[in-house]
Amino acid sequence: MATSQAIYKVQFISSGQRYEVYVRELQTSQIFGFIEIADFVWDNHTEIVLDPSHEKLKDEFAKVKRTYIPMHNVLRIDQVEKQGSAKISQLSDKVTALHSPIYTPKK
Repeated sequence: MATSQAIYKVQFISSGQRYEVYVRELQTSQIFGFIEIADFVWDNHTEIVLDPSHEKLKDEFAKVKRTYIPMHNVLRIDQVEKQGSAKISQLSDKVTALHSPIYTPKK
């Protein structure tokens, strides 16, 4: 799914917040029910004003090589021509996180 020059915008829910990150690597994981993202792309700020949510994300994923996101937490994945600014925002009342397993074994 991933190509070396492609950039993906991945939006997902974590801890009651909506994360929006940009990555170069995206694939289904060998861990059932997860997607795997890696090679994060961060905005190099040339402006004096910094976005605190962007800086928070940068700090959170600073030493992360790859991360695994549960498929049911993914809101949207887009292949984009160029990166935007990564951010964290509060969920609106219109988005509800589903906390049910994808697969439930039969007894």
